[in-house]
Amino acid sequence: MSLVHYKPANLFNQFNDEMNRYFSMTREGAANQEHAWQPAVDIREQENCYLITADVPGVNSKDIDVTLEDGVLSVKGERNTETEVSEAGYRRRERTQGTFLRQFTLPDTVDASNISAAARDGVLEVTIPKQEKPAAKKIAVS
Repeated sequence: MSLVHYKPANLFNQFNDEMNRYFSMTREGAANQEHAWQPAVDIREQENCYLITADVPGVNSKDIDVTLEDGVLSVKGERNTETEVSEAGYRRRERTQGTFLRQFTLPDTVDASNISAAARDGVLEVTIPKQEKPAAKKIAVS
């Protein structure tokens, strides 16, 4: 008999993911279903920039689009379907294929003109430089 570790937090996270998926489908309908998966991301704030790191294994850099519009950074891409292998009626596919989309609302303090992105070894890194927030301008009342 094998030993299985009980991890209640994993069950809660799985339940939370399923509920989020259900409610996003009911709110946005079929438009949300066109994206088959979402890459896991880390967001780190450094002294002079924000760094978004996304796991995109099997995705070519030419299949990734990073755009910024109205303060929202969008990372969209596609992992192409590989040839399916069928053996004696059994088939197994654990890696999701198709398009993905992640969106992030950026603060006003980012330098939008100098955002850069690079993909290497299945990891996408988006560097978002910071700039100083404009000081409040005092307006004289006459």
